[in-house]
Amino acid sequence: MYLFLRIFALLPLPLVHFLGVLLGLLSLLRPRHRQIIANNLRQAGFYSPGRLIRVSVEMGKGIAELVPIWLRPLATVTGWVREVRGWEHVEAARAAGKGLIVLGPHLGCLELAGLYLAARLPITALYRRPRQDWAHTLMQAGRNRGQAKMVEPNLGGVRALLTALKHNEAAWVLPDQKANKGEGVWAPMFGRWAYMPTLLYRLATSSGAKPLLFYCKRLSWGRGYRLVIEPLPMLPADTGAAMRIVNQALENAVRRLPEQYLWSYQLHRFHWQDTPPEGPAQ
Repeated sequence: MYLFLRIFALLPLPLVHFLGVLLGLLSLLRPRHRQIIANNLRQAGFYSPGRLIRVSVEMGKGIAELVPIWLRPLATVTGWVREVRGWEHVEAARAAGKGLIVLGPHLGCLELAGLYLAARLPITALYRRPRQDWAHTLMQAGRNRGQAKMVEPNLGGVRALLTALKHNEAAWVLPDQKANKGEGVWAPMFGRWAYMPTLLYRLATSSGAKPLLFYCKRLSWGRGYRLVIEPLPMLPADTGAAMRIVNQALENAVRRLPEQYLWSYQLHRFHWQDTPPEGPAQ
């Protein structure tokens, strides 16, 4: 398996993305997979038959590109970022001396956005171990490069994020996932209610660090990527108010690039509802 992945990683990016297109089209033959994506697109108001196909194609590219991004040299893959918009916000955050909280939604090429940052400054991120040992080995090899530090999602990991911010470094947080029971609050997202994690708001309150939204747009025909960095205002202490600000920023980013959002992950895992229930999600 590993030898095959090593060989696959050597393919040029246009060919990798072409094979990803085929993989995405084949995934549409799986009824449950197709239904999940279609339902999530409808809930968010994005559905059309053509968009369903384009979303599946981009998901296929996202799966195929993981192998070369993790296994090719760091300088090679970060060189695929052809344009960076908003790097001045990173410089301003570091000049303030309180670190930066990187909000990395499941939009575009999430892995490359993190590696590009890790090649330039220290960054600490939580990760969840895959079930398969070979996948864990591959992921660790791909992510623990440059100045990246991966920590497990427990109390020690949260402390590591706070320590990184204290040292004026970056802390990477996923803002668009379903929170574990007792670790989130209900908040509106695309007109529905979702149980979302509060970690990033605790980090912001404790550190005073600047939150920045990062996503890496996949360019057409395997031409590379465009890294986009968008600032958010300093978040209020009230978690509900802060979450509404962040969710609105996430919605705006997804609306600009709906085909490259991971619709099979976010909405399905959220268990969206029209009204927020009482208490934490079950």
